[in-house]
Amino acid sequence: MLLRTAFYDLIPHQLRSFIVSKLQAFFNSQPNNQISLKIDRFWINWVEDDNQLFLAAQEYLPTRITRTYKSLKVCKLENEKNLSLAVDESEEVVDEFEGTKFTWKLHETSEENSSDSCKKAFVLTFSERSRETVMDRYIPHILKTYEAMKTEKRTLKIHSNVGYGWRDRDLSHPATFHSLALDSELKQAVVDDLDRFLKRKEFYKNVGKPWKRGYLLHGPPGTGKSSLIAAIANYLKFDVYDLELSSIHSDSDLMRSISNVSDNSILVIEDIDCNKEVHVRSTTSDEGNGKLNLSSLLNYMDGLRSGGGGGWVIIFTTNHKEKIDPALLRPGRMDMHIHLSFLTGKAFPVLASNYLGIQGHHPLFEEIQGLLDKTQVTPAVVAEHLIRYEDPDLALEALVQFLKTTVEGHPTELY
Repeated sequence: MLLRTAFYDLIPHQLRSFIVSKLQAFFNSQPNNQISLKIDRFWINWVEDDNQLFLAAQEYLPTRITRTYKSLKVCKLENEKNLSLAVDESEEVVDEFEGTKFTWKLHETSEENSSDSCKKAFVLTFSERSRETVMDRYIPHILKTYEAMKTEKRTLKIHSNVGYGWRDRDLSHPATFHSLALDSELKQAVVDDLDRFLKRKEFYKNVGKPWKRGYLLHGPPGTGKSSLIAAIANYLKFDVYDLELSSIHSDSDLMRSISNVSDNSILVIEDIDCNKEVHVRSTTSDEGNGKLNLSSLLNYMDGLRSGGGGGWVIIFTTNHKEKIDPALLRPGRMDMHIHLSFLTGKAFPVLASNYLGIQGHHPLFEEIQGLLDKTQVTPAVVAEHLIRYEDPDLALEALVQFLKTTVEGHPTELY
């Protein structure tokens, strides 16, 4: 009691508060107020059952490593541009989330008579008062970050239907919305529509509709339909399934092919106007014969027999929109019609940047843009002229001569 009285009577209030705060911090930091969560590589020792939280931590923690760490694992993977870092068991990793610090440490133990040469686990340590933060927000944050990292790093595939299945290869097309020679307003409209589609997964679920979006790309050959498909795939990080209807001979073939399309993918049917089967609606005599017809395609597009695939983008391409049955074009099937036309003057600088490396303005740009607005030339034709010369000035001068010839009424290469 004497010490307590002296503490309050002789020590100023500000100094008392400082001493109390330091004592509280000291006792709160002691091990008996700490909680540890062990995150094993495999759940309950089932080797084939991966612990997704372990995998998430394994990818997430190297992003939190700073230059102050003295012990790291490093490697160079074959398909990676940059060095890869990993946590070393001798080093703790300290992460901060919502103003709270969390400590991670990797534990590796070797076990005899075990199929695993090394048993791994992460141990997450934090203050007891942060338990709710960890379970409700911090761990979900790590899992969400991990999913975003996987999406960013994964190699996109393009699948082609062959026989009774799909054959895939890497989608290496470099097209992006930045590199497309389209009017800026059209590019922005497509990007905005894609963003809105991605954000509305729950909306589609609530209204009872399959989560899919349809696009019709129409216009003359060489106007960039394939490049736009690649740009959409690279933007969404979606695989592409190229469905060749000429290889589909029956309704069951179509069902088999579409049912094997994964979620979060783009289903492409090119030159839809050239396939005679989809111009014919089923009749009473057709029912039960198993032949592919327009009705079969419409049913699968509507999601009635597709298994309710999620995150589908369906793209049709055509050079002649007027030849397509109106039933294929209505909203809910082809929701956005994108007209890809001839190259305009406004879009030309993008091509000049892509093929000649010209950034900004060039003295011949104004003349070329004026000529483009007076004629009808596709981006593919202009691109072919630009790559004929390594010298940008020579390439642009040759393009001017070609466009003048076209404007004067002697077009040699419209497409």
